[in-house]
Amino acid sequence: QCTYLEIEQAERTHAVVLSRPAWLWGAEMGANEHGVCVGNEGVWTREPLGEDEALLGMDLVRLGLERGSSAREALEVITALLERYGQGGSCKEEPVPFVYHNTFLLADRAEAWVLETAGRYWAAQRIREGSRNISNQLSIGREITAEHAGLRQRARSQGWWSGDGEFSFAEVFSLTHQPARMEAAKARYRAGKELLRQHAGHITAETFMAILRDKASGICVDSEGFRTAGSMVSVLPRDPALPCVHFFTATPDPSRSVFKPFVFVAGLKPVPQVRSPTFRDDPAKKIPRFQSTVDRRHELYRRHQAALELMERDQERGQKLLQTLRDLEKQGLEGMNALLGGTVAPRPEELADLFFDCVEAEMKFY
Repeated sequence: QCTYLEIEQAERTHAVVLSRPAWLWGAEMGANEHGVCVGNEGVWTREPLGEDEALLGMDLVRLGLERGSSAREALEVITALLERYGQGGSCKEEPVPFVYHNTFLLADRAEAWVLETAGRYWAAQRIREGSRNISNQLSIGREITAEHAGLRQRARSQGWWSGDGEFSFAEVFSLTHQPARMEAAKARYRAGKELLRQHAGHITAETFMAILRDKASGICVDSEGFRTAGSMVSVLPRDPALPCVHFFTATPDPSRSVFKPFVFVAGLKPVPQVRSPTFRDDPAKKIPRFQSTVDRRHELYRRHQAALELMERDQERGQKLLQTLRDLEKQGLEGMNALLGGTVAPRPEELADLFFDCVEAEMKFY
């Protein structure tokens, strides 16, 4: 049972860790036990938006992680399900539908891909070196590695492409007049690209955390009632003997949140403090949907929000708290760097409690 649709179950699914809006089934981003990571962004294209309920891009993120043991396999899972079921339905917990299509970043220890969609059509690019970012717009041009079998035929039949010259997915399928949200995203996309270029060759987890906290570029959003909801950074060593480490904030606005490390091991300690409550009569599940609101904040979120209010009220104490949180994050990073650098041996029982312990420490500070 996905957010809106029920689809056939896979014979077995992989363990996943997800960062997701609490009302829906899918996820904005996450990882699985095989070191596959997927994240998505909304886009608007020349293909009409389906208000009919289908799979959400966020459902596809989770399905790719649950059913793909590599980035390429996750890509194949997502594209097959997209072609079969389509994408559509509201992506926001509000009575007025908010609908978009999706772009995805997929990576594992060995490969990275960008997948971009327009309705049931799609194009994918394998990233062979350097860095790549996405941001609310189509970005795959002529470097297409794989595509929907009918993609070019669709473009020709709609009069979007003459069939002459090279085919650029972004040029052919982008809207001539972009919605304001996509217009604004162009600057963010360029800024992300530039920040990555500046650090080319020596990008670390800390580099990514700094980029995700960058407010000047618009990458970290904290204005007009819209706030970056959650952030994630993953380190995927090429050496299979080393574990993949996934850092999650589990709270909004990364500039004032703590990135906490999570590692897949047997016997993981559950972390109820970052699980949102469930509701018997959930307004997201009752038809018509979203007619009422419920408080979906988990325990860490509530305490974090109270702390943010303090930070805004009392600058001095706020700075002190922020410094304490940064120290906590630094400890986690140092521990993980030692683990990945091979200077300390991974102890499964410690790793099983790792994320729980970090959340507990953060709660205590609040």
